[in-house]
Amino acid sequence: MKKRGKIFTTIFVTILIMAMLVLPVACTTPQTASSGAATEETAATAAKETVAETSAEETAAKEGKHFEGINIVFDTGGPEGNPWSAILYNGIKDAEKDLGCKVTMLYGDWSPEKMISNFKTALATKPDGIITFGAPGDDALMPLVDEAISNGIIVEIINSPCPKIEAKYKAEGVGFVGAEMYDFGYMLAKAAVEKAGLKAGDRGMVWGLISQPARGERSKGEVDALKEAGLTVDYLEISPDVNADTTLGIPVFSGYVASNPDVKLVITDHGGLTGTFEALLKGAGKGPDDIYAAGFDMSPAIVEGVRNGYIDLVADHEPYVHGYLPIVQLCFAKAYKLAGLHINCGAGLVDKNNIEEIAPLVEKYLR
Repeated sequence: MKKRGKIFTTIFVTILIMAMLVLPVACTTPQTASSGAATEETAATAAKETVAETSAEETAAKEGKHFEGINIVFDTGGPEGNPWSAILYNGIKDAEKDLGCKVTMLYGDWSPEKMISNFKTALATKPDGIITFGAPGDDALMPLVDEAISNGIIVEIINSPCPKIEAKYKAEGVGFVGAEMYDFGYMLAKAAVEKAGLKAGDRGMVWGLISQPARGERSKGEVDALKEAGLTVDYLEISPDVNADTTLGIPVFSGYVASNPDVKLVITDHGGLTGTFEALLKGAGKGPDDIYAAGFDMSPAIVEGVRNGYIDLVADHEPYVHGYLPIVQLCFAKAYKLAGLHINCGAGLVDKNNIEEIAPLVEKYLR
């Protein structure tokens, strides 16, 4: 009996222990389910919050941009409808759309005098900011920039740098978008000599704008690069008439070639003249392989000139960037009191090897 009692006791203890082990599991099962329900509820709440945040962002986007209310006057430098101005226009309009600011455009007709006049016109309208070409140079623009800054008008310089103005007013937001003009011209001329396979004693011509204080630095860089390569260098100044209407350059070019039939390289320091290279060469009785032709900027006419072999090398100054980025800078300076930035663009060279890559962008006036 004692032995049977021990057996029953052992069985009872074993059952009791097993029950105690199972009981917590059973008790925790409802808790686990409750935790899962809580997790689902948390996820649902988070989803609702995300939707709410997205709706808030969409509402904010519909209500306006970051820089609404900022008014800017922008001198495009060239004449209205010019290929440069058309690309610059697209950069300006995209920036205006993206940022929410308001931009009024003026046209400088490639004339430093007109750019000065436009700056004075812009000052009279009392905008938040003025964007202007640096072609007139530091000395001509400094009094106007002084007046603008003293009246709380922010100024941005494009295309041709004005280092004295930048140094004086960088903290007030004055920045620059463009190329270091001397280096830009030097780069193109040096590359042209190499690609054309020219040697010391060969004749090269630069048709440029040295008479313009800041803008002329690019032409100086071209002349120096050709001289350093040992070339015999001729320089022609682009007249105001040709600057305004490049077709008037055809008889000028024909006369030069007739007097210098041994010329092997011509650099046109002007986007419009570069675009007329085919007409220039044909007018002088030359074919696409008779003179190595190099110049600046992109346009549909330049694309066709490269394709047809009449233009051999082009440096793209990227006018779209000139249009978009100075507006960004000006808005930053106005809204956030940020200092001016110095943005150097236009380092790319285009020839027959890469023209098709960018041709679609040129046709849309983005390059």
